[in-house]
Amino acid sequence: MSETEISDDLIEAGRKLFAREWQFIAAAPSIPTLPPMQGIEIALAGRSNVGKSSLVNALTGRKALARTSVTPGRTQELIFFRLGPELTLVDMPGYGFAKAPKDKVDAWTALIHAYLRGRANLARVFVLIDSRHGLKPIDREVLDGLDKAAVSYAVVLTKVDQLKPAALEARITETEAALARRPAAFPTVFATSSREGGGIAELRAAVVRLMAERGVG
Repeated sequence: MSETEISDDLIEAGRKLFAREWQFIAAAPSIPTLPPMQGIEIALAGRSNVGKSSLVNALTGRKALARTSVTPGRTQELIFFRLGPELTLVDMPGYGFAKAPKDKVDAWTALIHAYLRGRANLARVFVLIDSRHGLKPIDREVLDGLDKAAVSYAVVLTKVDQLKPAALEARITETEAALARRPAAFPTVFATSSREGGGIAELRAAVVRLMAERGVG
């Protein structure tokens, strides 16, 4: 962690929070089908196959709450998972997929932009980046859009178990430098492994801190 260190109390509060009962509540293909706003929402964005569904499952401790697939672009809707009235995780359609028809990609892109602009209870977007590859031009375009829309976001590196420690440290430093001048970026870069559980406790704790800042929970 490069920001304020996360305390043991926050780690434990995060464990307890995410151990509660999660429910799938909606798969919204359009803005009119979005569920009513309740509590705060945290959205997960990233390129296809970056590991959004795996991260949802790791955070919640459920093996199959979110569907995972090796097929890029399988998530074609905004998928909502709710924890009581105070917290919702939103799995967004992946971007950067090459196999989907252009009209479908355009529709998903419009849905994502409309959601980001108009969801008043959206507290933060976790932008997932494959740690093996780092920020790509398409990721930077997404960050540009979040900055322009003044939507708070944090970068979550995924699959860090597949990097050696020195390479991971370099990737974190490189990513922090890329975020330093971005107005909507949260300064901490989270390094996670859904497969081995690395960084999951810290990410949960960060959610607890965010909820406290927003007076929720």
